[in-house]
Amino acid sequence: MNSEPASSYDDRRQYEQLSREAINLYQLKRFHALVEKILPHNRFYSEKFASSSFPLENFEAFTHLPFTYKENLLSNTHSEGENYAANLTYPIERYTRFHRTSGTRGRPLVVLDTDDDWLWWLEAWQYVLDSAEIGPEDRALMAFSFGPFVGFWSAHEALLRRGALSIPAGGLSTLARLELIRSSNATVLCATPSYALHLAEVALAHQMDVCTFSIQRIIVAGEPGGSIPEIKNKIESVWNARVVDHSGASEIGPWGYADPNGSGLYINESEFIPEFFSLRTGKPAHEGELSELVLTTLGREGCPIIRYKTGDLVKPHWNRTSTNGKTNNFVFLEGGVLGRADDMMIIRGVNIFPSSVEQILRSFPELIEYRMTAFKEGHLDQLKIEIEDRLEQPERVAKELQVRLGLKIDVSLVPPNTLPRFELKGQRFIDERR
Repeated sequence: MNSEPASSYDDRRQYEQLSREAINLYQLKRFHALVEKILPHNRFYSEKFASSSFPLENFEAFTHLPFTYKENLLSNTHSEGENYAANLTYPIERYTRFHRTSGTRGRPLVVLDTDDDWLWWLEAWQYVLDSAEIGPEDRALMAFSFGPFVGFWSAHEALLRRGALSIPAGGLSTLARLELIRSSNATVLCATPSYALHLAEVALAHQMDVCTFSIQRIIVAGEPGGSIPEIKNKIESVWNARVVDHSGASEIGPWGYADPNGSGLYINESEFIPEFFSLRTGKPAHEGELSELVLTTLGREGCPIIRYKTGDLVKPHWNRTSTNGKTNNFVFLEGGVLGRADDMMIIRGVNIFPSSVEQILRSFPELIEYRMTAFKEGHLDQLKIEIEDRLEQPERVAKELQVRLGLKIDVSLVPPNTLPRFELKGQRFIDERR
């Protein structure tokens, strides 16, 4: 494997500065090259596109291709026993990387990558590491258990290609990880937003001050939070470090990276085609409208994904003013990933997402942990919240929720350390409606 990314920092900035028309032309060219390679071998997409003619006449024609859904990928066409993704292009023997989705929303899905696909993963990761200003002088502690989830491995190897020192902490307890952060003088922490806060909580319980550690940047992903001001500010306050958000998925790749101000995510349009569909109308979204994100990969041949309905809720901006004097014409997502379409609750006529509630809960510095449970009362959605609160005053939290959401929500106090903690994706939202 090469020790350096194929593209340079300047190459990546040049892609960002292309006009919208040039971006779309570039994407269409890359898409045609992808289709030409995969269709003779990929049964999944050759059947899906049987009535389509390639090359497409224009970018508008691309938007008429059929969508890909998660349930389509779960339709196993292989006989090896594992739940391999149905969109694999080649025989299993061609692949060298095995990873699985987390399974938090159903059966885990096995996604495989060839050597070339894996290099594509690491190239896409360079945008994330650019935003975090990672260099060879950095020491990055990986606060994960390094199971079959792709995010750990791709981040680790992308750091190696930068020449940074990657410090694996799999198998260690939270306290042992804190000791390793301190003894190794790590400058970067990679974790979920939940676990970054949990590390600080455990440190406080053992008379450690993480503000005195050498951590300067915290790269987060896996759940909303890194671009939500209340959560981002809380992490930055307890660690005295800059939070750098990013987003990706096993079946898609690392598609989003933080803007310099930390107020949202850019989509890496050099490697992904994004589309947005209004949550209200189902039609293509307008500027800043709450919408579902649809993504297409441009460089992943062994496990391609085309017009994939991600379920992620975002607010896209195509005409954002450049920040820090640097032009970036890639589409910008205000607040990053705001939540999931299938998590939406309609409580007394008001659309509520777990991330909106979490934003309010995290504004209370004394609140340690929480759990939300959605349930049905007759035909109506209802929500109850349990909290661990140092002040033991749940009524003040309920009052703030009512002021900011316009809803009266049941908030109850539970004893300290009774709610679960999470190393991977936080599962603080329990949906009993289904």
